[in-house]
Amino acid sequence: MLARSGKELLRICEEENISLSEYAIRVEMEDKGLSREEVYEKMAKNLKVMKDGATEGREKEVYSLSGLIGGDGYKIQKYLEKGDTLTGDVTVKAMAMALSSSEVNAGMGRIVACPTAGSCGILPAVILSAGEKLGKTDEELIDALFTSAAVGMIIGMNATLSGAEGGCQAECGSAAAMGSAAVVEMMGGTPRMSLDAAAIVIKNVLGLVCDPVAGLVEIPCAKRNAAGAISALCTADMVMAGVSSKIPFDDTVSAMYKVGKSLPSALRETAMGGVAVTKAGLELRKKVFGEE
Repeated sequence: MLARSGKELLRICEEENISLSEYAIRVEMEDKGLSREEVYEKMAKNLKVMKDGATEGREKEVYSLSGLIGGDGYKIQKYLEKGDTLTGDVTVKAMAMALSSSEVNAGMGRIVACPTAGSCGILPAVILSAGEKLGKTDEELIDALFTSAAVGMIIGMNATLSGAEGGCQAECGSAAAMGSAAVVEMMGGTPRMSLDAAAIVIKNVLGLVCDPVAGLVEIPCAKRNAAGAISALCTADMVMAGVSSKIPFDDTVSAMYKVGKSLPSALRETAMGGVAVTKAGLELRKKVFGEE
């Protein structure tokens, strides 16, 4: 039953006439020896934590322990409430939610590391903003999380979800791919369309480095969560319009893994490259560690 590639995943879904979410639910039931109700209950707890994290930083200013980031989720929420955004309520709300979760994480609050702590804002922002727009119930949001899990499992088996191993493309890129696939299913798309969305997202972030200032998952990570959420939502719309990926999902995952392995260690979460070693990045590092 366990698929080890996107191709196998599609074959199972087509043969069984099931969705990606149903596939993930069945795998979890079989792997953990749980009933469907127990599996849903566990995922419902994740959804609750995601909702809390995506809300807290929009209702009040939340700052990281280092003081490097904070208050941006609140700022964007207030901007949204003015009602004159350029890109519309869904995208702006998604950015606010993504930043909120990232700020809660950096403030040592409770989040769901899905697939990682550094990319924790993307999936909640995508699922919750799309769910609100589409009028989805909590049960349908839980299904969407299972859809994302189906995609995440394949990425984890064939590439990496770790920034230290594959750069930010492996963290924020994977999270955005998972989220986009989930939204496509939420909108009535097929499993193949969901994997097309995931493939397009991955292609668009190939080579994205991991370069955290001061070695902390804050700058530029939080804003990359906001960007990843928007990428996921826009790609879902693209696929629902009939656009497909000329490069199959499995090939994009393979490419991401090879690109990640090709990145020098300075660009893989070591804070020795990218924006981490710019003049401003080094000054912020000194401030965090009291080296001034």
